[in-house]
Amino acid sequence: MFTQSVRLGRILGIPIGVNYSWFIIFALITLTLGTQFAFVYPEWSSAAHYSAAIITSVLFFLSVLLHELGHSVAAKQKGINVRAITLFIFGGVAQIAREPDRPMTEFYIAIMGPVVSIMLAALFAAIAFIFQPMGEFIVAITQWLARINFILVLFNMIPGFPLDGGRVFRAIVWGYVGSYERATRIATGVGQFVAYMFIIGGIFLIVGTGLWVNGIWIAFIGWFLLTAAQQVNQYVMLKSALRGIKARDVMETDCPRVDSATTVSELIDEYMLRTGRRAFLVIENDSLSGLVTLHQIKKIPREEWHTITLGAIMTPFNNLHWVAPDTEISNVLDIMNAEDVSQVPVVSDGKLMGIIGRNHLLQIVKTRLDIGI
Repeated sequence: MFTQSVRLGRILGIPIGVNYSWFIIFALITLTLGTQFAFVYPEWSSAAHYSAAIITSVLFFLSVLLHELGHSVAAKQKGINVRAITLFIFGGVAQIAREPDRPMTEFYIAIMGPVVSIMLAALFAAIAFIFQPMGEFIVAITQWLARINFILVLFNMIPGFPLDGGRVFRAIVWGYVGSYERATRIATGVGQFVAYMFIIGGIFLIVGTGLWVNGIWIAFIGWFLLTAAQQVNQYVMLKSALRGIKARDVMETDCPRVDSATTVSELIDEYMLRTGRRAFLVIENDSLSGLVTLHQIKKIPREEWHTITLGAIMTPFNNLHWVAPDTEISNVLDIMNAEDVSQVPVVSDGKLMGIIGRNHLLQIVKTRLDIGI
């Protein structure tokens, strides 16, 4: 989702990253807090003002990270893998591998982020209370963090998809109507309405009151929510268009095969450039050994193309995510998104039947939608 990011490490086995946009908001919050502390505590030195601002900003984004870890731990408890957590300009996002399969699972995962934020708000409020008589520096930091975590809970619980409140709302509607797709359409519709309210509110602040910064920021949040809700709705429509289609109906059987001893340079010159193919099955000793894709090729330095063989860079067959011929195509699409792959082999009784590529799949969907099927 956010490719331009810096990897920080792992927590509970989950990769943690920081999108480049995060540094912008971190600097803005730090400068704003420095100015605010200077106004409220004029007796402090400038160093104290900005030290408090930096500490508060770091703890604020740690709070956001813990909020996303709340979602992530809940997802893992329900057997759903979490690909990564990324902090970005609007806070953070936990990238779960697939959508929940039950309303209560959706509700549990969605609510655990706000629960963590409420706990953090209570913790910071308690620390501020304890240090009230003696630690002005600590009190200033923890009071702000208590307020902002509580505000984040209120904001996130707005029933606008894809906010946590929107996901909680979808879970409730899903449980009531019994259809994930219908619940998603309703939730994203409400989410788009909420987004438009943010945009209109931002424009009003700009035009009616002259509060340009606040107005632009609120309108920008509305635009982000609108785009996210529309993307989710389009994904549901995409899955609806694929209903009833099996893997055997769309798989390509003329899968290009190359020997594992073929070099990267030979693959590019003799196969990729001539055919336009982006994925190739790798054969070793007359048996299927793995799959190599353009994505893997692009990771190899150009000066090593003549020496690196496909056997060294391919994804081994045992590590491939494959499906049976009767698998619903909507499930294949879920696998592609969950595992971040663009090709899925179709296998029956250990024998390769064909392969499904993301681009080919999307072409089929476009054709069906154009026809009106």
